[in-house]
Amino acid sequence: MKLTELKANMQKTIEATQRSFNTIRTGRASTSLLDRVTVDYYGTETPLQSLANIGTPDSTTITIQPYDKGSMAQIERAISMSDIGLTPNNDGQVIRLIIPPLTKERRKELVKMAGKLAEEGKVALRNIRRDAVDSVRKQKKNSEISEDEAQDLQDQIQKVTDEFTKKIDELLAKKEKDITTV
Repeated sequence: MKLTELKANMQKTIEATQRSFNTIRTGRASTSLLDRVTVDYYGTETPLQSLANIGTPDSTTITIQPYDKGSMAQIERAISMSDIGLTPNNDGQVIRLIIPPLTKERRKELVKMAGKLAEEGKVALRNIRRDAVDSVRKQKKNSEISEDEAQDLQDQIQKVTDEFTKKIDELLAKKEKDITTV
């Protein structure tokens, strides 16, 4: 595995972790809260974004305007069953989600959730590192590279891993600040 390939894989992990962080709500309304919501639409699990126009008219409201009015009940059910913890309000045309202010306890829960997502990202980085180190060891065993080259490559792989782990820690610190800021 080349270092550029290693960095590309680790960057994908960073981006996936960032997307996961975006699904955790802070005190403000954000359409990314609904990114993981899928709706059972005529027997097929469909992402909510492809069934409705989603917007944030103000900092405490998310509006969902379905393209097909017949799908409102399924969309409401999917939101209610999801882990975002919001109750949909339906007026027949638009579904509204009111974002209540976060309590201190809820903020602590969300910080823990963010920590768990960050740890998942770090585990993914370590798995990528393990695969790269295994590849180097295999090359050394097959006499494709020398002992010194293998050690240098392993050191470089570890430096890259440390660099990307630090990026996840920075993302986590930023998300924790967003969550705890009232």
